[in-house]
Amino acid sequence: MAIAAALLLAGCGGGTQIDTGNGKAVPLTKEQTRKTLPDGGAMTGWKASIRPASVKMDKLYRSAACPIKDNAGCDSSRFYGTSAFRRDDSAAVTTFLIVAYDSEQAAREAYDVLWNYYGKKTGPRARRFSLGPIGEKRDARIGPSGFHGETGAITQVRVGTTLLWTVTDSTGKDNNAVTEDSARDLATLLAKRARQAQNGDTPSVTL
Repeated sequence: MAIAAALLLAGCGGGTQIDTGNGKAVPLTKEQTRKTLPDGGAMTGWKASIRPASVKMDKLYRSAACPIKDNAGCDSSRFYGTSAFRRDDSAAVTTFLIVAYDSEQAAREAYDVLWNYYGKKTGPRARRFSLGPIGEKRDARIGPSGFHGETGAITQVRVGTTLLWTVTDSTGKDNNAVTEDSARDLATLLAKRARQAQNGDTPSVTL
C-alpha cells in the first residue's frame, strides 16, 4: 500500500515537545511537508526511487493515507507526502510517509486509529521493538512479511502536528537487509526532520 501511495503521489508531481518559541507545535505548510521527507542528499547509501512529494489532503488521498472505514485518522489532516528509496548495497527498499494535521490534538487523536491499521502491515508473526525516545509517541514492528518470508519493518511516530511512517522491506532473501537498527535510524531521521520543520528551520538532518 505504501509503495502504491508513493507512486500515486509521484504522479502528482515520550520525547520533548517542539520548541517554536511559544511552546506549541505548528501545522506544516505543503512545502514544509515536502521538505520534511528525506531526499537523495539525506539518504547516504540509498538511491531515490520516488522523489519527495506532498499534496493537499482530499478524498482521494484520505483513501490512500487512511484506508479504513470513513477514512478515520484523517480528520483535520492538511497534507500528505511520501518519498521512497532503494539501498545500494542490499535488497532493502523503504518508503517514508507523512500526514500533517491542523493541530497536535488532531495528530494525537489519529495516532492509535492509524497504528491499528499500519501496525498490521508486517504480518501476524512480527514483533514489536523499541525506537527509543523520539517524538511524543512511537511504535515499531519487524518480522517476516514478504511472500517468501522476507523481513519487513514499519514504524510510526508522532512529532507535534505530524504522524510519520517508515515502511522498509527486503526484495530478496537477505535477512540482514532490514534490521531493528536500520529501521530505527530511518525513523529517527524522519522524526528529526519533522521537528526541524516545526521549529521553522529547513530540515537538514541526514543519515
